[in-house]
Amino acid sequence: MTYQTIFAASIFLLFAFAIEQICRHRGIPSVIALVLSGLLARPALNYYGFEPEGISALIPIVGAIGLVLIVLEGALDIDLRKDHLRVLATTSATAILSIGLCILLIYPIAAALLPLNFLQILLLATPFAVISSAVAISGIGILNKDDQEFVVYESSLSDIFGVLLFFALLGSNGTPSGILINLVGGGLVSILLSIVSAVALTLLLLRSDTHIRFTPLLAGLFALYSLGELLHFSPLIMVLMLGLLLNKPTLITRFKPLSHWVPADYSLTLSEFRTLVLELTFVVRGFFFVLLGYWTDPLDFLSIKAWLAAVIGLAIIYAVRIALLRLIVGRERMKVLLWFAPRGLITVLLFIYAREAFTLPQYLTGSVMLIVLISSSLMMMSKKFVHGESGKKKADTQAQET
Repeated sequence: MTYQTIFAASIFLLFAFAIEQICRHRGIPSVIALVLSGLLARPALNYYGFEPEGISALIPIVGAIGLVLIVLEGALDIDLRKDHLRVLATTSATAILSIGLCILLIYPIAAALLPLNFLQILLLATPFAVISSAVAISGIGILNKDDQEFVVYESSLSDIFGVLLFFALLGSNGTPSGILINLVGGGLVSILLSIVSAVALTLLLLRSDTHIRFTPLLAGLFALYSLGELLHFSPLIMVLMLGLLLNKPTLITRFKPLSHWVPADYSLTLSEFRTLVLELTFVVRGFFFVLLGYWTDPLDFLSIKAWLAAVIGLAIIYAVRIALLRLIVGRERMKVLLWFAPRGLITVLLFIYAREAFTLPQYLTGSVMLIVLISSSLMMMSKKFVHGESGKKKADTQAQET
């Protein structure tokens, strides 16, 4: 059984890598292919009498690891430089307002149709409001440099803000004061512990002069994250701070006692760490979506209620996006950026957490999967439209020059 498991895991990783490469060349979000692979694998494996056990227990574990890696990857993409402050402010406003407005519009519909209280509806609505950076960033190759930067920052910040809001809600008592206290880190103690932990882990990497540098850093990160969850703090604040500090260590080395702690080859070290996080995220994401596809009951997609809920959710998502982009970046850029708001791993994972916290109708599982697949497909199909807009702008520019 040992070698069969090793063989199966190895083949799976090679299969996931092949899917990733094919999807990248074809301009297809890999999440679609991975979920469909899982859906097709279930009847095939059942036909041969092979039914893996423990899938339901494994998904939250893989998802939690993916959650930490995605927030860390998103924080590493945020460069706190003066010339980036404007786009950072713009994308922060877009991400926060998008999450807030989506929740605001979903709330009355959910309140009218589902027997849930105020806090439960907020927890249910939040996953649908979060853009998946992993899916969005995978498709930015067709955009110009400014639009690529916008998508990277907006989707990364949406992931971070959405996750922080969800767990603030989950750990609160449903009152505005309780939510606010949890949102800023579970109180002053949690914030201070997050700062100290992030600084300690950053200094660990800066002062490490051995070939083994990243394993202790990641082990410490996951240990502190798990401990924070057990003590009911908000350890994702620590993950966010760690990513920001690693990307810009001068935030702490500007103090004289630490001023010489950044080695000359730190940029190479950071690049290697980014690559490691990227590859680990790929592995976890691949496992998660295939397992999710295998775990999902195909009958969930046949429910009329699931389709109606998905249509309502998608209508709200894109209505909010149209309004915000027209207001913040203008009508022309809105036409291109509109479709880069896919839902993905974060949406599914937060929905699973919500479903564990309170009872939800089974058809909503199908709705979540439909929203993930349809929003990713819309981003894929926007490629032709984006190229058309780019060609039109180029033609207009040439006409003006002549």
